[in-house]
Amino acid sequence: MSHNGIMNTSPMMVVISTVEQWSSFKSLLQDSSGGKHLQLTCSSVGSNQTCALTVDGRSVSFHYADLKQDMTEEGISQAIHGCFKSCTGGISTFLLLIQGGHYAKRERRMIEILQAHFGAEALRYLVVLSLEDGEVADTLDDALLELINMCDGRYCRMTSSAARDKLRALLEMVHYMLTENGVTGYTDTMLTEAKKSSSEDSAMKMLKQKVQEAQEKEQAFKQLVKQQEERRAKEMEALKAKHAEERKKEAAEKGQYETKRESLEEAVTSHRAMLQLQMSATDDDDTKKLAVILLGLSGSGKSSALNLILERAGNRYSVHGSSQEPPQPTSSCERKEVFAAGRQLILVDTPELWDEDEVENVELVKDCLALSLPGPHVFLLVLQMGRFTQGESEMLAHLQRIFGRDFTEHAIVLFIRSDGNQHRPQRINDYVAGAHAALQGLIRKCGSRYYELNVTTSHNALSYPQVNDLLSGMNKLVASHGGRSCAVRRFSEQELQERKKVIEERKEGALEVNYLLRDA
Repeated sequence: MSHNGIMNTSPMMVVISTVEQWSSFKSLLQDSSGGKHLQLTCSSVGSNQTCALTVDGRSVSFHYADLKQDMTEEGISQAIHGCFKSCTGGISTFLLLIQGGHYAKRERRMIEILQAHFGAEALRYLVVLSLEDGEVADTLDDALLELINMCDGRYCRMTSSAARDKLRALLEMVHYMLTENGVTGYTDTMLTEAKKSSSEDSAMKMLKQKVQEAQEKEQAFKQLVKQQEERRAKEMEALKAKHAEERKKEAAEKGQYETKRESLEEAVTSHRAMLQLQMSATDDDDTKKLAVILLGLSGSGKSSALNLILERAGNRYSVHGSSQEPPQPTSSCERKEVFAAGRQLILVDTPELWDEDEVENVELVKDCLALSLPGPHVFLLVLQMGRFTQGESEMLAHLQRIFGRDFTEHAIVLFIRSDGNQHRPQRINDYVAGAHAALQGLIRKCGSRYYELNVTTSHNALSYPQVNDLLSGMNKLVASHGGRSCAVRRFSEQELQERKKVIEERKEGALEVNYLLRDA
C-alpha cells in the first residue's frame, strides 16, 4: 500500500482538449497498449468517452467530452461539468492536452473557463501534457510558463516512441500531486465553493461597474469645471497681455528688463516651492515607509536588482526586455523610491564601502544611512549566483563592524541569477543545499533568509513572483521587529538628518542651475 492509500484508489482525470488532440492522445494510448504491463479499455456513452488505463498495476481513467472550437463558454463549462460528474467513486483531477508545446488561444480559453466555473482551486489538480509527434515549439511562451508555475511545475512531454515511459511518469506525477494536495482530489465541495465565489464576484463586479459609472460622471463634471476655469484663465491672460502691451509702450527697455527679471524670479521661487512640497510629502507618515540598503561587492548585480525591483514593484513591464548593456559601476550612494503594496519603498544603492586595503569609507557609510532615513529597516546582501569569492566570505565581518552586531538580524541574502543560456536553471534551494560551507554559514547568520532574482530577459515572467516573494519577506522581517529600523549607534539621528539635508540641498541646487541654464 502506498502513501496515504493512493495506490488503492484509481484516479479519474477530466481531459480538457480539442477533439484533434484527444484523438491523437487516444491513438497514442491504443498503440502503446498490449501485454501485461500496459492495458487499455475504451468506452463511450453519448458524447462522453472514457479510457481506462493500467500501467504496471496502477490504474487511471481518462474522461472526455467533445469540446468543439465554436462552443460557447456555457457549453464548454457544461461539457467539463458532465465529465466531472461521471468521476464517481474515484479521485478527480484535470489534464490539459496541448500540441508540441504550443499554448494556443483555444487552450487558454478552456483554462479561463475552467477557472471561472471551477475556481482557482482547480489548478492545484491540473497537469499539462504536451503531445510532441510533429512540430514542437523551440521555447515555451510566457503564458504557458505562468500556467506551469501556477500548476507547481506539473508539465509532461510525450512522444509515441517513449509513450510507455512517459505514461509511467504521468502516473507518478498524479500520485505525487494527490499526495501533496489531498487524496480526494477536486471535490463537489470545492465546486460548490467556486460557484458561490463566482456569484459573489459577479455581484462585486456589478457594484464596481456602478461605482465606475459614478466616477465617470464625477470626472465629466470636473472636466467641465476645468474647461470653464481654463476659459476664464485665457480671458484673464488675454486681458493681462493687453495691459502688458500698453505698459511696454510706456516703460521701454527698463520695463521690459524688470518684467523679464520678475518672471524669472517667480519661476525659480515656484520651482523651489514645488521641490519643498515634494520633500515634505515624502517625509510624511514615516511608519508606512520601508527603507532598504543594497550591499555587496562591485559586479554583484546590486544596480540590476534595484532597477528590476523598481519595475516590478511599480507594475511596469518592458515588452522588449531591459537593455543588454550592463549598468555602470555605482560610484556614490543613490536613493530611489516606488509606491508598492500600500507603502513607500525606499531603495538605496551603494558602492563598496571599503577599499582594497579594507579601510572603511566613513563618508559613504554616512551617505547610505542618511539616504535610508527613516530606516534602514532591511539590508539586502547581494551575491552573484554561482560565484562566491574569498572577498564575499569576509564581507559579513566588515558589514558587522560598520553597522553593528544587529546587522544580521535585519539582513536578507539576495542571489542574482544571470545564467540566461541555461534552459533549466538550478533551483535556489538545491543551490544553497550544495553550496560551500562558508556560504551556508553566512546564510545561517542572516537567519536563513534568502531569495533569488532572475535579471535575464529570457525569464522575464519569473521575475514577477520573485519580486513579490522578496517584498513579502522584507515585510515579514520588518514586522518581526515591530516596524523598528536597525539602530546604528555610531552616528546620531540629528547628524544623519543634517547629512540628508545637505545631500538634498546639493541635489536641489543642481536642479535649479539646470533650470536657469535651460531658460537663459
